Amino acid sequence: MKDALEQSAGAYKDRFELVVVLMCAMSGTLMQALDTTIANVSLPYMQGGLQASRDQITWVLTSYIVAAAIMTAPVGWFAARFGRKNIAVISLAGFTVASMLCGMARSLDEIVLFRLLQGIFGAALAPLSQAIMLDLYPLEKRGQAMAIWGMGIMVGPILGPTLGGYLTDHYSWRWVFYVNVPFGVAAVTGIWLYLRDTPRDRQLRFDWTGFGVLSLGIGALQLMLDRGETKDWFGSGEIVSEAVLAGLGLYLFSVHMLTTEKPFIPKAMFKDINYASALVLMFMIGIVILASSALLPPYLQDLAGYSVTDTGLLMAPRGIATMFAMMLVGKVANRVDARILLTFGSALVLWSMWRMAHWTPDISINSFLVTMIIQGLGLGFTFIPANLVAFATLTGSLRTDAAAFLNLIRNVGSAIGVSVTTTILADCIQVSHASMAAHVSTFNRALTLNAQSMLWNPQIPFGLQSINGVIERNAQIIAYSNDYLFMFVTCLPVLAIIALMRAPPKMVPTGAKESAELEMMVE
Repeated sequence: MKDALEQSAGAYKDRFELVVVLMCAMSGTLMQALDTTIANVSLPYMQGGLQASRDQITWVLTSYIVAAAIMTAPVGWFAARFGRKNIAVISLAGFTVASMLCGMARSLDEIVLFRLLQGIFGAALAPLSQAIMLDLYPLEKRGQAMAIWGMGIMVGPILGPTLGGYLTDHYSWRWVFYVNVPFGVAAVTGIWLYLRDTPRDRQLRFDWTGFGVLSLGIGALQLMLDRGETKDWFGSGEIVSEAVLAGLGLYLFSVHMLTTEKPFIPKAMFKDINYASALVLMFMIGIVILASSALLPPYLQDLAGYSVTDTGLLMAPRGIATMFAMMLVGKVANRVDARILLTFGSALVLWSMWRMAHWTPDISINSFLVTMIIQGLGLGFTFIPANLVAFATLTGSLRTDAAAFLNLIRNVGSAIGVSVTTTILADCIQVSHASMAAHVSTFNRALTLNAQSMLWNPQIPFGLQSINGVIERNAQIIAYSNDYLFMFVTCLPVLAIIALMRAPPKMVPTGAKESAELEMMVE
């Protein structure tokens, strides 16, 4: 029996309405995903234009990330209290206006403030669009829905740096933010005119205690992860304070959620074994997607000697393979057990990580591309089934809350993955460098015979510089291998998590007419 939420959503009889709502929902997702990375390459230009220091300008990124993380969790409550349509319109409009204000900013204080607003309004875009698309499609078509939505989530961070660099080089860093305005206006108009609203519970009361302690925990955790590397981690009093506040906030939130009668994040959704398992999977996916994307460009440019353009071209097949896998999974999700797809995808990702742990900079292009394509396929075969399993046995009334928390966990996983792998890389380079440098002395006969005595003699400046370059290069190769091996080991428990999942319910078509219309819309 359908619940009240699913009844209110209804079936869109007009194909034009379906297409408009679908495109507007996807525009919100793509804009929010783009803005997580689009400003990264423009920071040096902003730094000069706004007369900021290198440490100060990073707040342009940090303010957005922290605000978005804090405001993601209560999206479900806002949608239940004020209606999903109202929150979608307000979020899209606020995000669009904040983007325009970021482009108009004349000082560091202004752009940090406007980025905070952008993060606050943008936090709801991905979970709301996911919930909207789950309602647009009947159960047997949700694989296709999540494939379309997943492409927006995946393409955004990949396209962000490329688009940001192009706009900054050819126009100005301000166009990194102005580019959102026309799409935002179109999305607001479409959602306002055509999105069907959901029921509103005017009796709901906001759980300020739960929101306060969760905001403290998430905000402090994000600050710690974002600033830890530049502040020498726990050698800094700031990072120690943020770690304590993060632990305290998350602990108090857990206790409060388990003991209070009506927390703003429903406890019921954590009792669903499929949803709880999907949270772990999405956390792991978040680690792999962003951490591997952050490690590959410097590896290819600094060690393998590829240009920026060639690096972009070499990384593109992974994204293409991911989108292909998503489209394929969307077609077969109704016929194949999602757990089989998850296992297959996880095995591909694990194999690719194992291969990357054995890379050297002279790896052939063919071997590199094969590994990237397999990893892209694995991510696509994992991401879509994980979302399908997460909502397969969850009631519709919990859908928006569940989508918000699932997105929050994925983003936290991405932040932790980038910070941890970057730290492991830096530490391993130092350790490997020190270990190899210990063998550099005049008593090492390998350095005093034949050509080595001229090229690598540590007693002359040229020789010392040459051998230090060799040691540094090999230390980086070892460190990157260890990082990929770390991600391989981290992802191994995924196979055990999949074994705990239950088979999703059989997806029975809801009607030939509705299915035909939806099929036409997708095509």
